[in-house]
Amino acid sequence: MRREPRADFQRDRDRIIQSKAFRRLTHKTQVFIAPEGDHYRTRLTHTLEVAQVSRAIARAIGLNEDLTEAIALGHDLGHTPFGHTGEAVLNTLMLPLGGFRHNEQSGRVVRVLENDGAGLGLSDEVVDGIVNHRSSGNPMTPEGQTVRLSDKIAYINHDIDDAVRAGVLDPDDLPREARLLGESPGERIDNLIRAAVSESAGRDTIALPDESRELLWALRAFMFRTVYASQIQAAERMKIKGIIVSLWDLYARRPELLPEAFRQRAEPGGGLGRSACDYIAGMTDRFAMRVYLDNFVPESWKLSI
Repeated sequence: MRREPRADFQRDRDRIIQSKAFRRLTHKTQVFIAPEGDHYRTRLTHTLEVAQVSRAIARAIGLNEDLTEAIALGHDLGHTPFGHTGEAVLNTLMLPLGGFRHNEQSGRVVRVLENDGAGLGLSDEVVDGIVNHRSSGNPMTPEGQTVRLSDKIAYINHDIDDAVRAGVLDPDDLPREARLLGESPGERIDNLIRAAVSESAGRDTIALPDESRELLWALRAFMFRTVYASQIQAAERMKIKGIIVSLWDLYARRPELLPEAFRQRAEPGGGLGRSACDYIAGMTDRFAMRVYLDNFVPESWKLSI
């Protein structure tokens, strides 16, 4: 894999920020669906916090900050509406065509979907880091490894902050692992950044020390039990499934409703399934709900008297 000049990574970062997919992140769910309040994280603010953590680590250990930032800003461009619930529904629908994973879709966005099929023309290193940002990924650059770690540091801690604000968590209910990492989300993030820098400086692998990693993973497991997979959001998950399955069935029955650009990208042997997936995955939460209402909820008649 070639190493690009620094200016090319700056170009990549700028192209991502200027993309339509990046702008749509502002109306895509992070954890809480359509929250009543202006201070909950969205997929866009999550992305910016990942970039913040990533840059701090990269700067401290002398990595390429432009490459790191470009990967961070692009890592969730392929995320679905309604967060990981939307991703799980699309994965089930797409199983005959290989399933759906948001990291792979992010790569598809920057390679194929943006600019009316031309893609963004990003450097190989940036695309590799975007596609491999999940825990199971294997980024080929230390900058990609930095974003993979920073994603976890950011979302675990800011999701705690949002869950407390939403009344889903009481601060006193946080496990001991949280207090061992710090008394607040900001303090925990700062301590984890310092730990990552200390462990990774001068090495080829970007990682946390064993103790910090175990504490962070225990905190992640706590969040899955109490927030991500809790019964509190079970009813909302069923509604989300209903919306996405209905839209999928709609485009299967009436493919002419897909925008022309998506119909033209139908793949041999896959029909319009991949195109319908691309279109639905790119929707914001509110656009998906509006399309659902327009097609499945009758309008009230307004009678003149």
